[in-house]
Amino acid sequence: METRLLDQNWKDIWVVELETSVFGIEVNEWLIHRALVYQLANARHNIAHTKTRSDVVGSTRKLYKQKHTGNARVWSANSPIRRKWWVAFWPRNNRNFTLEMNKKERRKALYCALSAKVLNNELIVIDDIKLNAIKTKEMASIFTKIPYTKNVLLAIPAKNELLQKSSENLPYVKSILVDYLNIADLLKYKTLVLLKDSLVKLNTIK
Repeated sequence: METRLLDQNWKDIWVVELETSVFGIEVNEWLIHRALVYQLANARHNIAHTKTRSDVVGSTRKLYKQKHTGNARVWSANSPIRRKWWVAFWPRNNRNFTLEMNKKERRKALYCALSAKVLNNELIVIDDIKLNAIKTKEMASIFTKIPYTKNVLLAIPAKNELLQKSSENLPYVKSILVDYLNIADLLKYKTLVLLKDSLVKLNTIK
């Protein structure tokens, strides 16, 4: 498989090879969905927390005798059906939402998402991006010329302060290390921009 190689002015300069086992496999939408649910569930942090009956302080005295009052049979004032006391069946912060998915499935789901980018013409490979300083304006001038939808995931091969900080304030660009490409970001951002060195890393994944 081949695709165009562009410079930072979005002009064609050459073609590059795409590894078929990474960018050319059959897209399995069910597997992509499963990987997305796995990622979001395992990133979930429990915040909501309500008190149980043992957490509230109050008298355990029976409010009135069991029979012959014409009222419902209640025990203490701590009952969850009474106002301002503990809540039954509401969230607790010790609930476990984590899911399991084996490594081969997660990797294949990532390949499916990358293959979908190729099929939908949403993958751009550029030779390099060179900036003279940390300037949002310079980065914006590069991405205003992009020939595709301006909702961009920029995958860089290694940490680069110039690129990362220059793109931080652009609402339509997110920079990420290619090693941390994930399903959620690939689905959120329509256009995937890979630097040439990032593509080399992806092509060598086994």
